Amino acid sequence: MKKFEGMLFCTDLDGTLYASDKTVSKQNLDAIEYFKAEGGLFTFITGRVPKTSEEICNVIKPNAPYGCINGGGIYDPLRKKYLWSMSLPREGLTLAEEVDARFPGMGIQYNTEQNVYFMRDNEAMVYFRHVTGLPNLSRGYDEITEPVLKVVFGHEDEAQIELLQRFLNGHPKADAVDFIRSERTLYEILPKGVSKGMLLYKLAELLGVSKRKTIAVGDYYNDISMIRSAGLGFAVANAVEDAKAAADYVTVGNNDHAIAAIINGLDEGIYKI
Repeated sequence: MKKFEGMLFCTDLDGTLYASDKTVSKQNLDAIEYFKAEGGLFTFITGRVPKTSEEICNVIKPNAPYGCINGGGIYDPLRKKYLWSMSLPREGLTLAEEVDARFPGMGIQYNTEQNVYFMRDNEAMVYFRHVTGLPNLSRGYDEITEPVLKVVFGHEDEAQIELLQRFLNGHPKADAVDFIRSERTLYEILPKGVSKGMLLYKLAELLGVSKRKTIAVGDYYNDISMIRSAGLGFAVANAVEDAKAAADYVTVGNNDHAIAAIINGLDEGIYKI
């Protein structure tokens, strides 16, 4: 039996696998290849849609389907198809339209299985497109015919994000959906019960892996459920304090080859699963 056989390793991307310059270090890549060669399943769970995940797939070559849309979908990059996804109820779209009316400076995007549509633009959305390389697909609310998997709001002013958060959490329709702070400038509406943690369990079940044999690492609020759900949960040193508190271990930072540090620790028996 190979050393990592029966294990599933799921990493976050931005702020975790990626260094601050948006590269993946050779140390991380070598460790990932070693983990896979020794029988382990390595993949990622991200807030991104598949269209913006192709490049990282070509770099790390996950040997399992990956989670996308902050838990809203499982995508098989080899067959280029979703294995599972969940769309927002009507209440989530109604909330987005109310935000449009009440927060005139808030950027708004709709994420479907195949596309990201920009319903209202601002600096945060311009930066989002710069980082992801997405085109500016501008649409009106009545033009979206595909199921919407999540809604993302963005503003460069964190005070506006906090006002939005209070408004949404206090709304009468809030119980029909879930919310998550996915980045400093971004806040999201997700289907009820959808999270990275839920998707970790779904992936493990799909792959026939015991929940006890799952490993997860992340850095931000949207990673906390995944860190808590894993058999062995890690936060990187640059993670927010709540993510560190949820973790079994805090490893090195994203600029210091965190994935390699974890895999080396598993290899040496420092971390037991």
